[in-house]
Amino acid sequence: MGAQSNAAPVIIKRKKVVGGDGHHGGAWKVAYADFVTAMMAFFLLMWLLNATTEKQRKGLADYFSPDIPISRTSAGGDGAFGGISPFAEDTLTRMGTGATDRHPSVANQAQGRFGVALEGRETSPDKELASIEEALQGRGGESLVSTELSKHIVTRVTDEGLIIELFSTEDSRLFKPDSANPTDLFRRLIRMIGQVSNRVNNPIAITGHLRSRPVVLAQNPVWELSTARAGTTRELLESSGVSSARIRRLTGHADRNPTEDNPMSVRNNRVEITILRR
Repeated sequence: MGAQSNAAPVIIKRKKVVGGDGHHGGAWKVAYADFVTAMMAFFLLMWLLNATTEKQRKGLADYFSPDIPISRTSAGGDGAFGGISPFAEDTLTRMGTGATDRHPSVANQAQGRFGVALEGRETSPDKELASIEEALQGRGGESLVSTELSKHIVTRVTDEGLIIELFSTEDSRLFKPDSANPTDLFRRLIRMIGQVSNRVNNPIAITGHLRSRPVVLAQNPVWELSTARAGTTRELLESSGVSSARIRRLTGHADRNPTEDNPMSVRNNRVEITILRR
């Protein structure tokens, strides 16, 4: 009979390792991160579409356009743009490429050859309004406005159209004090504006503004007076040859929209005649 062994049996445990898949793996995290990134980009796109105008969206689309605007004139460079960047507002390139206006409007800022210009047209859609502004400012030659009248005129182009602002000064007023009776200066201004505005048939909007009063009145007439001055402007424009059908809007803003830091400045007594875009 053999000797009995007291040694414990050796047990070998083999563990089968299986590659992670399903919810045990990490691939789903990458897919989820891509999904969250895509959703964030989508909501950002929706916000941009809601927060921008049509012209701004066209500008963004043109920025990513594959078309390469080639400059038709050279400034000495040998690159595709001839040394001129069509996207720089401080560069006044020639022949209509790039920012060709020293004071460009929102519609044609740095639009270049492939900007927001209408198809088949080489000129800006604001050409007619720009011609009126040039006539008032004397940029295209001799001004139609005398030196005396030009001191009371400021023009600017906005998304709404060309705004012709007529304002009073300390020495020369557009209306008699606290009334809608025009002065001879204002009559001459309106006759000139009527003559120039008849170059186009765009609709017209008129807005009256007043300066604030030094004291608070129980019955402050600024609303009625600003509206009455806008109405007087309409009558004078129509008498100067402007068709009544072109007048689209009359509004009075009282003293709610001053142009000067001092709300009681005489400069805030003004009338804005807007030649609207068609």
